[in-house]
Amino acid sequence: MGSVCLSGGGSLHGSVRVPGDKSISHRALLFGAIATGTTTIEGLLPAEDPLSTAACLRAMGVTVSAIDSSGVVRVEGVGLDGLQEPAQVLDCGNSGTTMRLMLGLLAGRHGRHFVLDGDGSLRRRPMARVAQPLAQMGAEIGGREGGNKAPLAIAGQTLSGGTIRTPVASAQVKSALLLAGLTAKGSTTVIEPALSRDHSERMLRAFGAELISEPHAAEGPTAIVRPGAELHGQHVVVPGDISSAAFWLIAALVVPGTELTIENVGINPTRTGILDVLEQMGA
Repeated sequence: MGSVCLSGGGSLHGSVRVPGDKSISHRALLFGAIATGTTTIEGLLPAEDPLSTAACLRAMGVTVSAIDSSGVVRVEGVGLDGLQEPAQVLDCGNSGTTMRLMLGLLAGRHGRHFVLDGDGSLRRRPMARVAQPLAQMGAEIGGREGGNKAPLAIAGQTLSGGTIRTPVASAQVKSALLLAGLTAKGSTTVIEPALSRDHSERMLRAFGAELISEPHAAEGPTAIVRPGAELHGQHVVVPGDISSAAFWLIAALVVPGTELTIENVGINPTRTGILDVLEQMGA
């Protein structure tokens, strides 16, 4: 095994931009697809996971422009109930986010059928944490290990709202339930054991959903979505991912004499744990 010798190169100066937030990239595509009109997205992360989400949407009749690092992505929305039954299996690649959010998005498409699959790694990941709460709303999701592992078959149903307590604090689980609640009968209330990131709530409200967040509710962090509100296309600027910015933050703090600006980083309070820790350490 060889050795690598590193030596300091002096202080860091200037500005950097980090890649777009992956979670927000997924949601911008999904929410734009079920809105009416055009959604334009700047800074969308051109990585495999968001590309899988875009490919699934295209297979259901949504027009999504080419995704690369050079331009704006356009999504031509089909409305809340406009997704078509695909002619092929929806390939989620290696993206657990794509599969879990698609479960919520598609469970309430009455009379339509969908199959979600992915690569070998994704087939080993658990999906019951999403499928079981959706079943409380009337979803019919089947698959290996009782619907816990892909491939997963969804028989679209007319869902019913209600109060659902999630088994874990997970933004993916919560987001899937909120997506399902957009077309359910009656309001859907999601109560978490602890607060998870709230990108979906913030973005759905911006698109026009009737959604209330109660992060300090006595029973636990709560989100309530009421069905019927039409979503409208938006212009979305995806902020840089604070996880990617973390490396630059640490470098700037440990290299003496550094003056570094990290541009356009998302600082949603549910994502800024690293800033809190660094402040506790004296930064």
